[in-house]
Parts: sequence; structure tokens; C-alpha cells
Amino acid sequence: MINDGGTRRIQGTLHSPFGMFLPALLLMSAGLLAAEGEKRPNILFIMADDHAAHAISSYGSTINQTPQLDRLALQGMRFDRMFAVNSICTPSRATVLTGKYSHINGVPVFIRFDGSQPTVAKYLQAAGYYTGIIGKWHLESDPTGFDKWTILPGQGDYFNPTFLEAGGKRVIKGYVTDITTDLSLDFLKNRPQDKPFFLMCHHKAPHRNWQPDAKHKAMFAGKVIPEPATLRDDGVGRTDAIRECKQKVLENLSPNDTKGAPPAGLSGDELLKWKYQRYMQDYLACVQSVDDNVGRLLDYLDEAGVAANTLIIYTSDQGFFLGDHGLYDKRFMYEESIRMPFLVRWPGVIKPGSVQAAMGINPDFAPTFLEAAGLPVPADMQGRSLMPLFKGKVPADWRGSWYYRYYHDPGDHNTRAHYGVRTTTHKLIYFWKKDQWEMYDLVADPGEMHNLYSDPAQAETVSKLKAELYRLKKELKDDDQFADKQPN
Repeated sequence: MINDGGTRRIQGTLHSPFGMFLPALLLMSAGLLAAEGEKRPNILFIMADDHAAHAISSYGSTINQTPQLDRLALQGMRFDRMFAVNSICTPSRATVLTGKYSHINGVPVFIRFDGSQPTVAKYLQAAGYYTGIIGKWHLESDPTGFDKWTILPGQGDYFNPTFLEAGGKRVIKGYVTDITTDLSLDFLKNRPQDKPFFLMCHHKAPHRNWQPDAKHKAMFAGKVIPEPATLRDDGVGRTDAIRECKQKVLENLSPNDTKGAPPAGLSGDELLKWKYQRYMQDYLACVQSVDDNVGRLLDYLDEAGVAANTLIIYTSDQGFFLGDHGLYDKRFMYEESIRMPFLVRWPGVIKPGSVQAAMGINPDFAPTFLEAAGLPVPADMQGRSLMPLFKGKVPADWRGSWYYRYYHDPGDHNTRAHYGVRTTTHKLIYFWKKDQWEMYDLVADPGEMHNLYSDPAQAETVSKLKAELYRLKKELKDDDQFADKQPN
């Protein structure tokens, strides 16, 4: 084993990339647990779909209040720089399960996940955890590595949803966020008492087309939601990509999204305002239901007396544009799209009310679960355990940059394929099918409004960012098998 910033890694335990783990891993795992004499924590992982961090009040939201998520932040830690390495639903979910980038786990776009490959659920299950996945799956294949799974087919429905299980399918009457929580509570209440649990509670909400239940819809129906400063961003100075995409609030939100046609005679800025309000009222109402249901799970952990030994995480599969840059959806490497909310509570390990500014990425999730459970982290996982950060310590060799890649071009929203590097201060993006670049100074320009790539004064910075980009590509073994041209 070698040490990696507090993460135990074991060499030679897996065949690459879809082989099964070897008995040596389990023997070593058992030995580590016995040697450490620790009571293994339960792990509750709650993931919403398309929940932007800036729609959570503990992240400074000016548009809504989320008291139950704030409860997690107050009792645990808020990560301010957590990112998705491929900001789209299916690839993100595959990365969370495997700890690997899309080009390694085989899911760069909407591709069936090969469930024969190693996953964090399989490792935990083999080590004695009772494992479950409830809610949105969106990986086409049946879940593997789970003792109990009840999942939505595809995107699933908001009302009276159909669920798939090992024994077939069933329709459950009601609202999907409530039902997902009901099923998660059933899993927790009926679990084996002699095993720790690992539960992935995956909400559909607040995914498009944002259908809230009656209670929460009424809460936002009369509210005027503040507009983001960049709602009228015209994309001047940037590449063609933002102008060519079809995820604009004004041009691309449909009557299906706004739940009806706009009032007669609206056009231009008045139409933009109307569409933005309709979009955000329903989006935030869906978020409010998720917040309420997170509270139900937290209450159960308290009432059952297991909260003290439960690591609980709330996140989203990526970020989301809430009118920022005039957009909805995600995909782009701009901050609102790639930034994930990440709230974590673990009594006795995490200092309540703490904030972590070090950069994390979603390949880190699987290694974190394993180390939290006292298990070694396989060497072929590309993330690093967040455990040192949970304890308020940032290893000297912690990442100062990370690599992003989006493949789905033209895709449903005509968002151009691109990859890039983000450091603590800058971002470089390459739209490789267009052969166009963008570079932003995130300190001076956090809203990413000024593309500095062609500024002669920035030539040295651009050169350094390109060198770091290509270093990361090589390190991560991204050999462009999905690309049709190389960068200049």
C-alpha cells in the first residue's frame, strides 16, 4: 500500500477496467478493520438531480430558503469548491459509482453502464455493508452490488411514478420526492441490525420540466424571484458555443416547461422576464420538496439513535444554470454548471459549521466512502478520499487543478463538446470541434464574462494553463478516443 494524502490505496487488486476485485482485497479489508477496531459508520448518500448550489440558502442563495439542508451545513461541513468532471446526469452517476472519469468507466454520454465493472457499492457490500439504491438510476442497466434496489426507469415521472425492482415493476401513487423518501425510510427501518448500511437516495427533482406538488407550487406561485446579474448575457467576446447552444431561457424554454403559453403580446425582454419567473417558481418549488424530505431522513436518523454513527452527504449530480448567462440546464464548464453542492455531516469527525475551500471532484466520492468504511482504495480509482478535508486538514499535495470534459455534441441542447482545466484562480476551456478557446480569471471575473484567451497580456498564463491541461490529460489517460481532432 502507498499513502495518498490520508487515503489507503492497494495495488494490484483489480483487473482493468472491468474486472472483478480479488479475494486479496477482502482479506486485507478484514485485516484493516480488525486492526483498527473501529465501528464502521453507516453511509447515507442523498443526491438530487440538477440542484444548483446557489439554490441553497447555506450557499448564500438570494432566491430561496432551505432550512433542512442548512441544518446539515450547521451540523457539519459545507464544501465551496466541489465539481463534476462531466456535467451531465448519466456520466456523473457512473463517476460517483466508480471513482473514475468517463473515458475509463465507459459512460461519456448517455451510454448503458456496464454493471460488471467494480463499483463502490460492490466493495462495500463485499465488506459486509447492507447496500441500497432508491430513486433515480438513469444508467439503463440493472443496478449491481446492491442488496435492495428500487429505481425509476429512465428519467421517471413526477406523479404516480413507475418503479423497477428485481422482481419487476410497480406503480406507486403519489409524488416522486415523497415516495423516494418513503422507500428510503423503509430500507432504513427494515435493514439488518447487525450490519452497517450504505444507502444511495437519489431524487428525480428538480430535473426538467420541474413539476412541483400542489403544496410547494402554491408556496412559490405568487413570488417574484430575483434575476441573476447575467440573465441578459449576450455572449460577446466568447466562442461560438454559447451562442449556438439551445438551452437559453428566452429562446428554448417551451410551453411544456412553463406549463402553458406566455400571455399574448409578450416579446423581447418582457417575455424573458415572464419565462424566467415561470421557470424559477416551479424549479424552486421542486427544491423545497427535496429540502422537506431531507428533513424527514435526518429526523429518522435522530429518532432511531443512529445519527451519531452515520456519515450523511447531500449533493447533486452536477450544477445547473438558473438563468445565469441567460441559460438553463448544465453541460458547459462555467461555474454554475459544474459546481456541485456538497454538504456532509459526521458527528465526532467533522467540526460543526465548518467550511472547506479545497477543490474536490466527483471521482473523489467513491474513495471517500471506502476510506470512511475502513477499506483500502483501489489504485485504479482516479479520485482521492476527502477524509483529510473532512477533518479540516488539506494535504500538502492536494490538487491545485482538475480536468473537465464534456462529450455530448450536438446532443439535446447543441452544446459543443469541450474540455478544460480549472485551477484555484483560472479556467481554460477548449471547444475542440470548433477549435476555439476561452480563458477566465476567476478572481477578477468570477462571473466569467470576459474571455482573456486572445489578450496578449495573458499569453504566459494561457501557456501555463495549456501545459497543465495536457499534463492532466496524460495523467488521467484521456487519449481522445472520443475526439475527431487534436488541439493546436
